[in-house]
Amino acid sequence: MNTRLSLLSLPLLLAFAAPAFSQQQTLPEWDQLTPAQRETLIAPLRDRWNASPERRQRMYDHAHGWQQMTPEQRLQAQRGMHRFQNMSPQQQREARALFSKMRTMDKAQREQLREQWHRMTPEQRQQWMEANPPPPRDR
Repeated sequence: MNTRLSLLSLPLLLAFAAPAFSQQQTLPEWDQLTPAQRETLIAPLRDRWNASPERRQRMYDHAHGWQQMTPEQRLQAQRGMHRFQNMSPQQQREARALFSKMRTMDKAQREQLREQWHRMTPEQRQQWMEANPPPPRDR
């Protein structure tokens, strides 16, 4: 799983796990969690942090970015992650390539590419992918 996805997946997992926890028990606010409960939540992130010193800045930047998002932006990100996870590997490659390309465009250019993409045949999309390959995946 790429680093961007894995970093965003922690809050997503927590968000999606919340309904399952609420059916079993109502958990308190963070400040009222026991040390063992906090450890259960933090351990996976600490393990990734310690295992990848070269990715720490990126992990920190993503966490900071998540905190800066509005609730609506977070919900949109969660929906996008869920949609991405349910794509085929080919669709994921296409999405990574499109996302990478769109990051360099202004809003009008992004909309133009989105409309163009929807009109393309599978062969045209393949040609576009060859001309605009997705960036290498972080592992």
